[in-house]
Amino acid sequence: MTDTNYGRNVTIMAIPKIKATYSLDEETVRALEKTAKHWKVSKSEVVRRAILATAAGQLTDGQADGLRALNLLQAALGLDATALTRWEQNIRGEREAYADRLQGDSK
Repeated sequence: MTDTNYGRNVTIMAIPKIKATYSLDEETVRALEKTAKHWKVSKSEVVRRAILATAAGQLTDGQADGLRALNLLQAALGLDATALTRWEQNIRGEREAYADRLQGDSK
């Protein structure tokens, strides 16, 4: 297909894409969103990069894959042990506050 707007020829090629639906837990979605924001790309692009990195052998087969993927994600986000501990404390606090609100609503 050729677009001749404004006196120039531009060839537009369609890139085939397949839409897929996957279920992710809330923690994974938050990490995905944070990574996408940090990298300034779409969430789909983050998933593509992770899959391609795995397929290219940047992540090895075996039991350590999950841990290695987590380490790569944390490194990309600039998270250290202190930040992760603070994040965990914040999440626990949010969960407790939510549970308290639920109990308050049921009274």
